[in-house]
Amino acid sequence: MPLQTLVDATRVAIHAPESIVRAGLVSYLQHDRELREVPVGDVRDGDVVVVAPDVADGSMLEDLRGLSGVADISFVLVVARGQWRADISSAVDHGVRAVLWRDSFTPDDFTRILLIVARGGGSFPVSLQGALMEQVQFTQREVLVPRGLATSGISFREADVLRLVAEGQELSQIAAKLSYSESTIKYVLYGVMKRLQLRNRAHAVSY
Repeated sequence: MPLQTLVDATRVAIHAPESIVRAGLVSYLQHDRELREVPVGDVRDGDVVVVAPDVADGSMLEDLRGLSGVADISFVLVVARGQWRADISSAVDHGVRAVLWRDSFTPDDFTRILLIVARGGGSFPVSLQGALMEQVQFTQREVLVPRGLATSGISFREADVLRLVAEGQELSQIAAKLSYSESTIKYVLYGVMKRLQLRNRAHAVSY
């Protein structure tokens, strides 16, 4: 493989307790020039870390935390369909960005999803997508809405103000449109920028 290809390739660390499973996953990498294996002892050097646990549960999620340490690592889990026992939201919080059912993916699926995750994307089986959406809806309905918050972490009033700022409205126009005083609009903007550590109004709108 040319040196430049090695330099540019996505680095993948594979952590699997079963040697035969690990050997199979490593062999899939060898057919794609955009992927390069790094030694399992150097998982923090990987752009993506593949983990193939016997069971995906809460204990496994804590193991992921131990693998990543303080680093921001993206994990791809390869697990038997019937061995998924983890909370999907917690899995995402622990850095899981994709899940593959061990009995139903192809080598092409594997390499494609590794590249998707390396580029900031994610991929989950339909059943896990459904569970994740249900948890998001529950959080929105039971936790955020009663407190006047949206899933973005800003309040509905803050979102209204930022939307109008993004449309080019002056503070006086926003105040009139939302039936607030101009000082209230300034206070709302200041509160958002301070809480989210945003530099200015343009940064707030972008956020």
